Formats: sequence, C-alpha cells, structure tokens
Amino acid sequence: MNIVCFGAHPDDAEFYAGGTMVKWVRQGHRVLAVSLTNGDVGHHETTGEALAIRRAAETKRAAEIGGYRCRILDNHDGELMNTLELRREVVRIIREAEAEVVLSHRSNDYHPDHRYTAMAVQDAAFMVTVPGFCPETPALRHNPAFMYMMDRFTKPVPFRPDVAIAVDDVMDVKWAMIDAMESQVYEWLPWLEGKADQVPPDPAARRAFLEAMWGPFFRAARNWGGDALESCYGAKRAARIHYAESFELCEYGRQPSAEELRSLFPVPPGD
Repeated sequence: MNIVCFGAHPDDAEFYAGGTMVKWVRQGHRVLAVSLTNGDVGHHETTGEALAIRRAAETKRAAEIGGYRCRILDNHDGELMNTLELRREVVRIIREAEAEVVLSHRSNDYHPDHRYTAMAVQDAAFMVTVPGFCPETPALRHNPAFMYMMDRFTKPVPFRPDVAIAVDDVMDVKWAMIDAMESQVYEWLPWLEGKADQVPPDPAARRAFLEAMWGPFFRAARNWGGDALESCYGAKRAARIHYAESFELCEYGRQPSAEELRSLFPVPPGD
C-alpha cells in the first residue's frame, strides 16, 4: 500500500504515528511523512532559516531510522492557513503518492497549525478524485481512507478511535526516531516545561531523560484507544500492551468496513 501521513510540524508524524509507520514499512508498504510547515519558530533561541535547516536534517535522520520517506513544505511555522493553494498542494501530494491511506490531525487541537493541517487534508478528501481540480496531476480513481491521528482533546467532540495498533515491539525504533529530533526533545520542549536545566549532556543519559519525560505521555496514549485496542487484540492481550497508537476514520473519503479497515493497518492476523 501507499500511506501518507500529514503533520503540521517536522516531528508530528513521529510522535503520533511513528510506531505504526515503522510497522507498515516492515510489512513492505510505502510510507511518506509530510510536514506542512518547516518548523522555523519551534525553538526558544534559534529561529528562521537556520532552524528550518536543522529540523529538516533531524527529520531526514528520523526517516532513515524508520525506513520511510519524508517531505517538508516551505510554509512558516505558526503561520499556516487553509488556503486554496495549500489544498492544491495536499491534493497533488496524495495523488502523486497514489495513497490508499492518509493520516492527519483532527481539526480541534491546541495548535493552529494542527487545525489548519486537518482542514486542508479534509478539504482534499473529495477533491483528490475530481479530474478537473489540479488537472496537471491525474486524479485518483479510488478515494483513500482518511484517518485522524490520536489526540486527547474532548471539545467539541472527543477522539473516538476505530483502530488501535500495539507498538511495544517497535518502541525502540520510535524512541530512536524521536531522539533524532534533538532541537525539540532536548532543547525546545524541555525549555517549555521548565526542565532545560535537567537535560544531561551525555547521549546515553539524554536518552534516559527522553524516555522519562515522554514515557508517561506515550503510555497514557494507549488509553486513548479505548475499546479499539481490545477490539483489535482481544481483552487479555490488550491488557498487556503498554504502548499503542490509535486512529479514527474520517467521515470524508472512502468508508471501509470495520474488517477492511483493520486489514489496512498492521494488526497481526488472528489477533
């Protein structure tokens, strides 16, 4: 299959769907992670082109670790708008990838870039099949399944996953991918949390710091899957799962049955 994961920033795909992307790659599928902004304000000391270049290098390294392809659009961080041109660009990317599954944020989210990324992808969901829209790129004959990545927001409606993927067996790879985002996980995000002075200089100690800081978040994320985790793995196995990523089917785009939807994701047969 061909899968495209749209994030607003150069680390969103890895945080919210990194384990699932790795599992897809290991099954032989083609995965493309796309950031709609270049992340050029996501730091407390460095901004602009220098930061964008640094984050592009980090993203490339993470993609090499995970085995997927990556692409970053040259839109300023914090300034993304759901324009007609952005919709065209998203449509072209989905068509060029011949995507069968498309992941993105939901439109109720704390960050404006996340919200407008969600809206741009939603607005592309039907247009990818319309030949007269962006006619320079052939339209898809079959609409992809559009999926929302997990989040913890509840208003106006909470995230309601349709499928959940256990990622315990690939968390070492996901941690390595996130570890590659040094400007974020060892500088910017600790600074935001008032923990910049706690980041150790030694690489091994830094990795331990990373897992201590983000482990609770990723362990809590398994609970966002709700009944979906038990539905995919059964109650007994689900109870033993520590890390999971979950996804909700968007009402736009193709509407696969529950059985077909499960077949699109890397859930082992028989689970």
